[in-house]
Amino acid sequence: MRAYNTVALILGGGRGTRLYPLVRARSKPAVSLGGQYRMIDIPVSNCINSGLRNIYVITQFNSASLNNHIYNAYRFDNFSGGHVSILAAEQTDTNIDWYQGTADAVRKNLSHFDNEFINNVLILSGDQVYRMDYNVMNRHMLETGADIVIGTVPVSREEAKGFGVMLVNKRGQITNFYEKPKEDEILNSLKLSSEQKKMFDIEDVKKEYLASMGIYIFRRNVLKELLEDVSMMDFGKDIIPEAIKKYKVFSYAFQGYWEDVGTIKAYFDANISFGSKNPPFDFYDEDAPIYTHVRYLSASKIEKANINSSIIADGCKIENATIKESVIGLRSVIQSGSNLERVIMMGSDYYENRDDIERLNVRHLPKIGIGKKCTLKNVIIDKNVRIGNEVTIVNKKKIQHQDSEFYCIRDGIVIIPKNTVVKSGTVI
Repeated sequence: MRAYNTVALILGGGRGTRLYPLVRARSKPAVSLGGQYRMIDIPVSNCINSGLRNIYVITQFNSASLNNHIYNAYRFDNFSGGHVSILAAEQTDTNIDWYQGTADAVRKNLSHFDNEFINNVLILSGDQVYRMDYNVMNRHMLETGADIVIGTVPVSREEAKGFGVMLVNKRGQITNFYEKPKEDEILNSLKLSSEQKKMFDIEDVKKEYLASMGIYIFRRNVLKELLEDVSMMDFGKDIIPEAIKKYKVFSYAFQGYWEDVGTIKAYFDANISFGSKNPPFDFYDEDAPIYTHVRYLSASKIEKANINSSIIADGCKIENATIKESVIGLRSVIQSGSNLERVIMMGSDYYENRDDIERLNVRHLPKIGIGKKCTLKNVIIDKNVRIGNEVTIVNKKKIQHQDSEFYCIRDGIVIIPKNTVVKSGTVI
């Protein structure tokens, strides 16, 4: 897959309601990941590591934060060439509506890559964690003579109900496709045979279905023809089922770690796993690094702290705290005596100076970060949050879903939204 004949389109996603309140003021790809990255860094880095430099990010909702990050992080020099460009939703004489789905978003930006110098179009999602060399997927396209290749992963029967699931023949060509099947009859018809499981090297007995990763390579002309039908709004629901009838559509079985982090629980579990001894996804890979915005922060300052299985980003100040299985983001401040277990702390956009602190004292407001003698367990703390002293956030009642004035609970995980103030002595 060479940069001059392949364009990559990264879909910024819709409103992202499953990640609320983290997407209250930002798009899904702009959500923090692993302490100092953003979700968008994963597909962009995979593109760069695969030699792709012609990259577009299609956005619609709350895109300001994402735009700023991409502008600051991905600037190619004049000699190597390439770009990472934002394509924001806009109304024109020919397009008077906003994006109505994933396929509609690509259709309305067709003019940016519809030229004879581009052979293939790689379509990616902006809310997944994985490391892939897209050249391998492209070679699979050439070897099979496919018009379209869909990246796939094995899933269980229960997981299959939330994905696009396909039936394939012995060559790996897709013969049937259902988006989020629920009926037993359909699920039974899509189940992989023992021979097919061997063909795709699937050893887990529970993984009996092939699910779409939302990663596609189209021949440009094929994609253009499919998008001519303006009634087709979504790739999974509309484009792929129709394409199977007319074109050669093949599965590419991905063998590595892949996680859709489009829900609070999946996002939380993935982040916590990054700090483990042998994480399923490791940011420390010399051959295929994950890139992001360089911030030139000082090293973190840690005094008398007990830290285990955690990630500490740059610019943090931690004093006499206990931190276990947590991700501590940029410029985080954790004061003496606090205990954090399974906490994702996104950090802060800035440091407070003396004048700021004096004004806070007058208003009786806590500093940015976590105060003294706090106890937090299974918590996501968004950016610029102020937590006072002796605050307890442990969800003792094990509430699964709740919306409150200054916090939300999803799947038992407490989320403190961006810029929230949690007063001293608060118990959640």
